[in-house]
Amino acid sequence: MTVDKLFIVTRSDLPPGAIAAQSVHAALAFAHEHPFEWRTWYLASNNIVLLSVKDEAELVRLSERARDAGVSFAVFREPDFQNTVTGVAIAPAGWKLVSSLPLALRPPKAA
Repeated sequence: MTVDKLFIVTRSDLPPGAIAAQSVHAALAFAHEHPFEWRTWYLASNNIVLLSVKDEAELVRLSERARDAGVSFAVFREPDFQNTVTGVAIAPAGWKLVSSLPLALRPPKAA
């Protein structure tokens, strides 16, 4: 299966504005660390998906799984949040790693 989406994963325990900013930081970190893959993705599709995990520990585990699977990724640490991991960008090849994650910034379901 070919998926031409760049996946940006942030922490749902951050405020919405921070989630938006950390998403951009993670995407730019990926562009800096993987310029060939970034350009290939950008020219082929330019589709991006914003996803979330519960907290920093889950982001770290996700980046470790990407590393172990040989999938390109970039981790962003935010100085304003004590250099904690706030975002991870994962190459399109990592779609299986993120396929079960919820969309970021999705409003809570009405009761």
